[in-house]
Amino acid sequence: MYYTVPRQDGRRFIVTGANSGIGRETARRLAMAGGEVVLAVRSLEKGDEAKAAILRDAPEALLEVRRLDLADISSVREFAASIVADARPVQALVNNAGVMLPPRRLETIDGFELQIGTNFIGPYALTVLLLPVLVRTTGARVVTMASGAANLGRVALDDLSWVRRRYSPARAYAQSKLADLLMGRHLAEMAREKGWDLLSTIAHPGYTRTQLQTAGRNLGRGESNRLAPARRTLLPSQGVEVGAEPLLYAATSPDAQQGAYYGPSRWALVGPTHEARIPRSARSLDLAAQLWDAAEKLVFATPHRAPSSTAPKPL
Repeated sequence: MYYTVPRQDGRRFIVTGANSGIGRETARRLAMAGGEVVLAVRSLEKGDEAKAAILRDAPEALLEVRRLDLADISSVREFAASIVADARPVQALVNNAGVMLPPRRLETIDGFELQIGTNFIGPYALTVLLLPVLVRTTGARVVTMASGAANLGRVALDDLSWVRRRYSPARAYAQSKLADLLMGRHLAEMAREKGWDLLSTIAHPGYTRTQLQTAGRNLGRGESNRLAPARRTLLPSQGVEVGAEPLLYAATSPDAQQGAYYGPSRWALVGPTHEARIPRSARSLDLAAQLWDAAEKLVFATPHRAPSSTAPKPL
């Protein structure tokens, strides 16, 4: 039996990367359940296209498109400031957007390695900047998208951006997704310690067929040699309708628990949502706290340096 989103009338959600894939499906299902959704997207044009498509399924949906580029801390600050200026509650921040496996080491606007910058540092900054709104909202949630790749990850606190290590796109992606899992766990501990009415949950989509698998690999490619999104896979895989369900469960289920991790129940790749096992790589709450502190210094204490190379932005 698959997950049915409970009614979300009167609840406001922010979904990053809501223009395609799991983010768009998440926004669609939240809107169909009566939620008000801010589609936080890098391309306003693509965001408007997603909004129009969702409205075809849910004509009464309350949707707003706002620009957010997680690979640019100034964009994160501007987006967060606009939400704070609304002076309205936000029931859930859904940190979904990400980039995967660029062909070589690329950098964000602020000089971070592209995957750690987009997948972790940007969402970390957004979460921290929105905490004043979230902790004032009764029953608010922060939902963070991790990945099964986190099982293979290792966080190098002294070299998050792969300056000193030999670069591997796959290992850099695994590090960024492990960082997301650790971030969600540490936020849950912070909420417990400080007595916040805030639930921090984490999800992973298993093997869901989206543009994510090819968008990163297409960075820097010309139109003539771009890779097409996967339609069939050797491993068991699923479409976004099922792949979005762990994220939706983490964002809306009354049974979701503080610091819990949700994913597909069959081989951790496909199927109905269940509570997933925290991988060994993410069990250290000390590491989670150290990573949070490292991100705080990178974002809020250290002046951003200029990128060392010109790099395409994530799609």
